[in-house]
Amino acid sequence: MNGKRWNGKGYDGNGIITNELKNGEGYVKEFDIGGNLLYEGEYKNGERNGKKKCKQGEFLNGEFYNGKGKEYFLEYLMYEGEIMNGMRNGKGKEFKFDRLVFEGKFLNGEAWNKKGYDYNTNISYELKDGKGFVKEYNYEGKIKFDGEYLNGRKDSKGKLYDNGKVIYEGELSNGLKYGKGKEFDDNGNLIFEGEYLKDKRWNGKGKEFDDNGNLIFEG
Repeated sequence: MNGKRWNGKGYDGNGIITNELKNGEGYVKEFDIGGNLLYEGEYKNGERNGKKKCKQGEFLNGEFYNGKGKEYFLEYLMYEGEIMNGMRNGKGKEFKFDRLVFEGKFLNGEAWNKKGYDYNTNISYELKDGKGFVKEYNYEGKIKFDGEYLNGRKDSKGKLYDNGKVIYEGELSNGLKYGKGKEFDDNGNLIFEGEYLKDKRWNGKGKEFDDNGNLIFEG
C-alpha cells in the first residue's frame, strides 16, 4: 500500500515463514539476499516503527511510544532499542562486531543523549542534546575521530584518523571535510592546507607541501 508492506508473509533465506503483517502491523524479521538477519522488531503503518499509545514509556512528538527492534549486519547486532518511523528514536544501544560503542537516546536517527565507549568498554565521552566532545574508535580499538558533535553529528571542528594517525584536522559538516582544514600524510607531514567542500579541496585556495615541509604550490 503506497509502496509499504501492508498485508503479507515474510520469509527467511530458507523459504520459512518468519512473520505476517496485517494492516501494516506485526512483529517482523527481515533478511538480506544471503539470508543474513537485517532487522527484528515491530512494524506499524507498513514500516519499522513501534509507535503506539501506552501508559508507560518515553514521550516524543506528543505521543508515548515503546516499540523496540534490533538491526543487524552480516548477523552482527548493530543496534538494539526503540524505533519510530523507520528510524532510531528513543533509547538504544549501538554495537560494532558485538562490542558496545554507544548507549543513550536517539532523535530521528541521530545520536542525541548518549555515552560512548572505547575498545575496552570504558566510557570515553557523553553527548547531551546532540552536543559534546567525542572520541570514536574502530573495531580494532584505534581512534578514528576526535572532536565536537553538534545536532548529533560531526558538525564542527575535529580530527580524522587512519590507522590511529591524524590525516585531517579542521572544520567538518555532517562528518565531511567542509571549510578550512589541514591534511597530513601517513608520517604526520603536512601536505595541504586550505578550504574544503564535501570532502574535496575547493575554491582554488590552498597550499601544498612536499614530504620535507617545503611549499610547492599556492593558489
